[in-house]
Amino acid sequence: MKKAETKRPTSNDVAVSMTPKMKDADFKKFSNLIKSEFGIKMPPTKKTMLEARLQKRLRALGFGTHSEYCDFLFSPGGLEKELTQLIDVVTTNTTDFFREPKHFELLLSTILPDLAERRAPIKVWSAGCSSGEEPYTLGIVLSEFADQNRNFKFSILATDISNDILNKAVSAVYPMSKVEVIPMAMKKKYLLKSKNKTKSLVRIAPELRRKIEFRRLNFMEKFPFDDLKDIIFCRNVVIYFDRPTQFSLFTKFCERLSKGGFLFIGHSESISGMDLPLRQVAPTVYQKI
Repeated sequence: MKKAETKRPTSNDVAVSMTPKMKDADFKKFSNLIKSEFGIKMPPTKKTMLEARLQKRLRALGFGTHSEYCDFLFSPGGLEKELTQLIDVVTTNTTDFFREPKHFELLLSTILPDLAERRAPIKVWSAGCSSGEEPYTLGIVLSEFADQNRNFKFSILATDISNDILNKAVSAVYPMSKVEVIPMAMKKKYLLKSKNKTKSLVRIAPELRRKIEFRRLNFMEKFPFDDLKDIIFCRNVVIYFDRPTQFSLFTKFCERLSKGGFLFIGHSESISGMDLPLRQVAPTVYQKI
């Protein structure tokens, strides 16, 4: 008779077995908190994801269960201490240089020439800037336009809700694989290679870094500036919000957009059916009217 084989547990099996399970009641509390504080919808289908992502916080704080962490979060002062850590856990940060390249082609060919004739300096806002690839791409594109138009001036504000991801954006250090999409001529102008030849890293040149101001901003709070922006990029951000929250946020963007200014959104996002002072000029690109 053949002896039954005994399968040895792998490290992944051990990790899964050690992962504490989240109670439905605790998930509901987390979900309601995340929605009210950050505007991010957290349906039951996200429970397993949240359960896994919170492991690092449980270990850091010495908690054995999600219930202990939940009690801490809702204890006096707990939310104030932990809120910025929680947002780093729940947000997804996926971005690239020159992501959705047709947006930047439209900027160079049509939008920047139009705006340059009407106002100066041009004020640009990268809303939901993640680790910095989008605002640095904007900086490259606007700098290239400025090289051909001597009187053209611009400033860029870049915001995100996560302190951790903003620190990465400010450091402006990226692996070489991240910048492969950037044309060689632009690489030579705007990127610096690491002096350590064993590290395949680059850093954005200081001249470009100085053109961008990074700030932490929660979209659910009042925007901490009163000046109007001529271009707002908010791409692949509102997909995490429900429809009423999306409408509220787009309305706030319109209030901070100059007349004739432009709003760029992601290709998986839509303002269809929303009563907003915008007209479409290209796929996912709108002008304030």
